[in-house]
Amino acid sequence: MRLLQRLLVALLVLPGLALAQTPIKVGIANDLSGPFAALGAEARDGFNLAIKQLGGKLGGYPAEFLQTDMGGNPDQAKQLVTRYIHRDKIDFFTGPIGSNVALAVGPALFAAKIPYLSNNPGPSQFAGAQCNDYFFGLSYQNDAFHEAAGKVAADRGFKKMVILAPDYPAGKDALNGFKRGYKSAVGQETYTKLGQIDYAAEIAQLREAKPDAIYIFLPGGMGINFIKQFVSAGLNQNIKIIGPGFSGDEDVIQAVGEPMIGMFNTAQWAYDLDNPENKKFVDAFRKAYNNRNPSVYAAQAYDVIMAIDAAVRATGGKVSDRAAVLAALKKADFSSVRGKFAYGVNNFPIQPYYVRVIEKGADGRITNKLVGKVFDSYQDVYVGECKK
Repeated sequence: MRLLQRLLVALLVLPGLALAQTPIKVGIANDLSGPFAALGAEARDGFNLAIKQLGGKLGGYPAEFLQTDMGGNPDQAKQLVTRYIHRDKIDFFTGPIGSNVALAVGPALFAAKIPYLSNNPGPSQFAGAQCNDYFFGLSYQNDAFHEAAGKVAADRGFKKMVILAPDYPAGKDALNGFKRGYKSAVGQETYTKLGQIDYAAEIAQLREAKPDAIYIFLPGGMGINFIKQFVSAGLNQNIKIIGPGFSGDEDVIQAVGEPMIGMFNTAQWAYDLDNPENKKFVDAFRKAYNNRNPSVYAAQAYDVIMAIDAAVRATGGKVSDRAAVLAALKKADFSSVRGKFAYGVNNFPIQPYYVRVIEKGADGRITNKLVGKVFDSYQDVYVGECKK
């Protein structure tokens, strides 16, 4: 009789144990091929460093991190997200680099009530009229880096500006943001093909236009190729170059080298930002990845995992309670590499923005140096359109 009672108790307890052991699943749509491959690799390294530091868990609970390359392709990303939602039953989503992909996959995630923590894109649509409780722009709103750069260009007295970006949502947000910060008419505004690598036509136009400075938003390989061609044509002798952090970050510096020296760029983070969490992150990143300095993309990805970790801990691992998860995510009770972190009503961060300059250090390393603050507490201009 006692044996039968023990068996009955075991049968009742086992399902509960199985439920407790079910891992929390994070779907990560990586960009490891396609137009944002270099940036996707940086993000992957940031994700993986955080995952390693957390022992592969979230909030102390078992977790599974599903990482799949979707090559920056919106259609491929939509198929992947459908699989993540219906087959893999993910609890959180992150990963894409491009705003076109973010806009493509957002609706399905929102309908399925899956929190999407963006490690990079911050499209104006999701900051404004299409804001959603399930989207957290953990990085920035697309315009912000560019608006800060426009202010830097104006403050430095550049009167004749040419501005250049790829023809996709983030490119349009970029140039609109720059013009808002610059507060004057620009001489020339050009949109190039996404993924373009040959800029001979644009270089010829620049030579003819003779601007004081050019502002470029050309992330990854696009920026690498443009800057090499710009310097090779000798235009850097008379034209100053300004960019957002994306076009003057560590991945681009490694690929281009000395021609990058003197370029100003703007970002909400810098590896030499003076706070304890950032110092810990940078030191761990260098140790993990051959003494290389992390980029903005790596720092943002690292923050995403830490934000999820804090939310899971706050909910006691009950990620099926979506209301509790959203409240915990909104609270942002995690140690960000940027310091104190807070969201606006549209789930985009209110944060400082800095200007950095690329220099050669005493050790011979060419890298960014933090040289000033552009904004203290930037809130994107679209927040008033968010009516949730």
